[in-house]
Amino acid sequence: MDTLPVNIPGLVWAYRFAPESGKAIRLQNSSGPAELTAEGGFYWLHLNLADARVPGLLDSLDGLTPDAKAALTTHDTHSAITVDDQMLYGTLVDCQREFDHETADLGWLHFAISDRFIITTRLQPLRSVDRARALIEKNPAKFARPVDLFEMLVIEFQRTLISIVMEITEELNLIEDYVYDNAPRDERRRLAPVRRTVVRIHRHLRTVLSLMRRAAASDDEEMPFGFEDIAGRLTSRLETVDHDIYTLQDRARLLHEEIDSKLSSETNRHLYILSIMTAFLLPPTLVTGFFGMNTANLPFAQGSNGTEYAVGLIIASVALAWWLLRRVDIL
Repeated sequence: MDTLPVNIPGLVWAYRFAPESGKAIRLQNSSGPAELTAEGGFYWLHLNLADARVPGLLDSLDGLTPDAKAALTTHDTHSAITVDDQMLYGTLVDCQREFDHETADLGWLHFAISDRFIITTRLQPLRSVDRARALIEKNPAKFARPVDLFEMLVIEFQRTLISIVMEITEELNLIEDYVYDNAPRDERRRLAPVRRTVVRIHRHLRTVLSLMRRAAASDDEEMPFGFEDIAGRLTSRLETVDHDIYTLQDRARLLHEEIDSKLSSETNRHLYILSIMTAFLLPPTLVTGFFGMNTANLPFAQGSNGTEYAVGLIIASVALAWWLLRRVDIL
């Protein structure tokens, strides 16, 4: 690992690209801001917004407009893409990454791009950004322009979504097996977080798609060179995964309706059984209530067989209730 002190506040990593040589040089923690632009080319600077000195660093970098600086330091939790004066800046949604595993929790990547740099900032580690860095280490010659890095970041986000779609699909398969099983199960608690994840991802993905289309429709003089073609390719990719997510959302909704229908049928069955028991027990209750009155001249009060006669009436009332229920096709 690099040793402290860090001359670039909030530095996560920085690369300097020399397109003519096809190499990407990773700068050390001890490097200064001036080394970003040494020997020409362009650079990628990735910063952690948890460091309060990051805004001051951005003020010292050339080429950043006030709006671009605001986009890099914002804490807004919604997507935004702005094309202005041959710069591209805004916020993209991504999924967070823990030290030992990847998650489906949403995070936010702020970016600013010109023909000389791509600067990104974040609060939490992000899945797509880490994979993009690994691709740079593997094949830096693929990235001749900053917009190429932007395209790679969005492509990696699409791949992240595909992996999440596969995970959710497997989870829905398991829930579906339980739902259509004969054994009574309530899978609503298991389905609820899946539906919440799908809805959140779909909402933010639709926003990114709309922003990408709007950015691609900007004036040619305003957008960075080559961005129009990149925006078209990215829109096509994101539309494909958006269709898959929409299918998952629809499937999760149908499973929720099936669970509700199954629970409703089970409840109706219990109510039916309870109603039948009530119908059978009501006539005997009337009989026992009648003979339990503290009034004079009750039938069968005299003699030794009164209890037998009362039991016979109870049995006869149950038989009558059964006959009536059969007659009206309830049983």
